Amino acid sequence: MKTSKTRLNRIAIVLFLALTTSSFFGQEEDTTIINKQKGEPLQGMDVSWWNGADRRSTPTMVGKYFTPTVMVDANCTHSFNNPIDNTVVGSTALARNNEMQVSSANLGGDFYYKGARAHIVMQFGTRSTVIPRNDGSVYKGQYQLDNVYRYLAEANAGYHFNVLHGINVDAGMFMSYIGLNSYYQVENWEYQASYTSDNTPWFFNGMRIQIFATKKLKIEPWLINGWQSYGMFNKQPGVGGNITWCPNENIKMLTNDYYGADAALIPDRKRFHSDNSLLIRYFNRPKSKGISKMAFSLTGDIGYEKGGGVNGFKSDPVKGPAQYFASAMFYNRVWFCKDKFAWTIGGGYMQNPGRYLVLAPTGDANPFPNPNNPTQTIGTHPFSMNPGDQFTGWDCSTNIDFMPNQHVLFRLEYVHRESSVPYFAGPGGVTSPSGYTFTALTPGWVPDLVKAESRILFAVLFRL
Repeated sequence: MKTSKTRLNRIAIVLFLALTTSSFFGQEEDTTIINKQKGEPLQGMDVSWWNGADRRSTPTMVGKYFTPTVMVDANCTHSFNNPIDNTVVGSTALARNNEMQVSSANLGGDFYYKGARAHIVMQFGTRSTVIPRNDGSVYKGQYQLDNVYRYLAEANAGYHFNVLHGINVDAGMFMSYIGLNSYYQVENWEYQASYTSDNTPWFFNGMRIQIFATKKLKIEPWLINGWQSYGMFNKQPGVGGNITWCPNENIKMLTNDYYGADAALIPDRKRFHSDNSLLIRYFNRPKSKGISKMAFSLTGDIGYEKGGGVNGFKSDPVKGPAQYFASAMFYNRVWFCKDKFAWTIGGGYMQNPGRYLVLAPTGDANPFPNPNNPTQTIGTHPFSMNPGDQFTGWDCSTNIDFMPNQHVLFRLEYVHRESSVPYFAGPGGVTSPSGYTFTALTPGWVPDLVKAESRILFAVLFRL
């Protein structure tokens, strides 16, 4: 009798969980309904092939009030320079050599109720240190904003208006659109981003309005603190916007434009940046056992800083040296075997006089700005970012992806990067003579920086 009762109880619990779970997350047929409702961007289009976008055809567990997000990014990389301290220099995706690392573990999701909406994604792993360290605005004032926001990748809330094809008004922290690549590597064609993406912002803090004027056109103005900054460098907020147009599901065109004052202690220095991308899918046979898709992405960026001792694109004996950013990147991707495999090849180029967007080397040369001299970093061996300092770099990469389904991806990638000045970690590393932070610096020791780096990396990327 007791055994029968126990079995009945177990059956009841299973049925209860099944019913409550299905009503909360929704069944597959509900997913179709939700994706077709008015206001959904690019309604009915296949965007899973895009570089920098969710490669799932539909969200996994769409619910009436909540859709969860779970992502894990684990990698292992080897630099052929073999630095003694295992430190990776000049990357926002990688942190350590010759070790298996969790670059990012993300938990969160989307909440919605009668037009009210919120999007929250937590971040843990090496990226919760690598990304915040690039924001010098946290030195202004108190409360250590880099620690306050460290474990938040995205957190915003707002309201959806059923006007035109939908209007969203949101405030909080958002992923940046500049540089094409997504912050989440599971969405990108390549793992180590080219200079064009890796030296432009990964997040914005402020307000945005997404206006879906038509089914194929999105217009999105921004009012934000600044260029990848938790706080505001000066009294002027950053302004900008995005325009995305998809005439059909094989073509995506977009422009992102930004204007702000992002030099600490130099309010007269203004920054303008224009980022422009084109994606074209030129072959599509998804059921083919051979080549199933082919597409390319092309991105070009142009920008400058002017005022406060620098003069944009042209040096001037009175106004100062040229300080600008010009870059481009191109990637071509081929999918095989019903999209189970893919091969990507590409690379890019960057020219950045003044180095105002160059990722400063890590290690003893602390990447944070010197409060007494904003053109240099803190440390016994600061990386110079003085007006007129030159920096040019180029990179190329290729990878093979294995994608057994839309939720997991195994990637093997080779990357080569070069720069016009010593920049990447050499055999001696950038930390100390032994590679450990507790080792005292001996007289004459300097971080071992070199002009070129080749590496191979393996990554496992999961998304639910």
